[in-house]
Amino acid sequence: MTSTHAFWLAGRQATGEKTFDVTSPWNGRLVGTVSVPTDEQVEEAVSAAHAVVDEFAATPAHVRAAALDHVSRRLVERTEEIARLISAENGKPVKWARGEVGRAVSVFRFAAEEARRFNGGEAQRLDTDAGGAGRLALTRRFPRGAVLGIAPFNFPLNLCAHKIAPAIAVGAPIILKPAPATPLSGLLLGELLAETDLPAGSWSVLPVPNDRMPALVQDERLPVISFTGSDTVGYAIMDSVPRKHCTLELGGNGAAVVLSDWASEQDLDQAATRIATFSNYQAGQSCISVQRVIADASVYERLVPKIVAAVEAQVTGDPGDDATDVGPLVSEDAAKRVESWVDEAVRAGAQLLTGGKRDGATYAPTVLSEVPADTTISCEEVFGPVLTLTRIESETEAFAAVNDSRYGLQAGVFTHDLQAAFRAHRALEVGGVIIGDVPSYRADQMPYGGAKQSGVGREGVRFAMEDYTYERVMVLTGLAL
Repeated sequence: MTSTHAFWLAGRQATGEKTFDVTSPWNGRLVGTVSVPTDEQVEEAVSAAHAVVDEFAATPAHVRAAALDHVSRRLVERTEEIARLISAENGKPVKWARGEVGRAVSVFRFAAEEARRFNGGEAQRLDTDAGGAGRLALTRRFPRGAVLGIAPFNFPLNLCAHKIAPAIAVGAPIILKPAPATPLSGLLLGELLAETDLPAGSWSVLPVPNDRMPALVQDERLPVISFTGSDTVGYAIMDSVPRKHCTLELGGNGAAVVLSDWASEQDLDQAATRIATFSNYQAGQSCISVQRVIADASVYERLVPKIVAAVEAQVTGDPGDDATDVGPLVSEDAAKRVESWVDEAVRAGAQLLTGGKRDGATYAPTVLSEVPADTTISCEEVFGPVLTLTRIESETEAFAAVNDSRYGLQAGVFTHDLQAAFRAHRALEVGGVIIGDVPSYRADQMPYGGAKQSGVGREGVRFAMEDYTYERVMVLTGLAL
């Protein structure tokens, strides 16, 4: 895993004049050395993408679907190798990395299926008014143009898949920019795409440094930007290109609500296990990890010790070990930031129930209660293995507590009451409400995105395909309808 990795320029391998090292956040060892594209090579990739827009949009659906199916199959064949690569560059426990590969397999499979049925056209008769007699409207969707996909570090394979697969499915050229900390998984996707017959220029994978991105973001030949990452960076991108079509999947501070009817010992054990698991999976580095637990007073006292015990049962250690549940954060700086937020909350009066310790890039799974509302950890996305506990007196108070945030990505509501489920769906200002489970559930084919400061647009294969395209109407005249 220590060879130099070329990048993918318009479907072929290329190297630049400089390189950078990718190191393991667990032990600092060298995972790989990556070649960096020059400005001239970036220009070549953009020019190639722009030049192939019409050709790629006209590529038969079966060609695009076959390429997507090929990548899906190859991911299956190389699952263990790719999972180990994700774990090495990201620090993600290998058992979670295998799950990420499995999800990427599904993303490419879903995209292949959607490529075969998307854009079939919708007919609308216009003779409902006298002036439309003999006329029929046919509406189809066409690509907006080439896409700039910017992926984050926390799911270095699957979130690259969520950029690339929908673009190929609709016939939109894409330039993928993987995260600097975790470029190797994205580059491996390029290796699999290079085995297909897609047109030259229809895709590139360029590990461009962040400080060189403004010019690429502002290039008019890339009219669509799909970004996943922090709200600060995402909205800065949108503000810099107000006339482009931007989809932003940003942060969250996911809440898990436990209502009064979720009250049996079995119910509370289940909720505690799910909360503990999904506040700490990926070391909490997921936009929909459990950050806030909001529990009814009638179950709070019984639930808290169960959560603490379940959190303490999480195995922290070497991400390459199958027994490990929680690995390091992506960097020591990230762990220090989490540490500072927890320390601030404790100084302000929060009760530390477990955890609160850092060892290099690893931060111990942590539970806090009685956290003041104005602390950073209450207001922002912690993106680390930390959860806070809040006691409420009613369903109405619970839903208000969820909404008392500038984020609104997903929320989980533990309840057996169908009416309460529908009330939650109506009341909660989030992109997704998960009933009977944590907010961390995501199926890759469903619409995924947020409200408020959690972003605009939706991921999820078909929904991203809609974001990458626009409706174009053709009116046929002189028809005998």
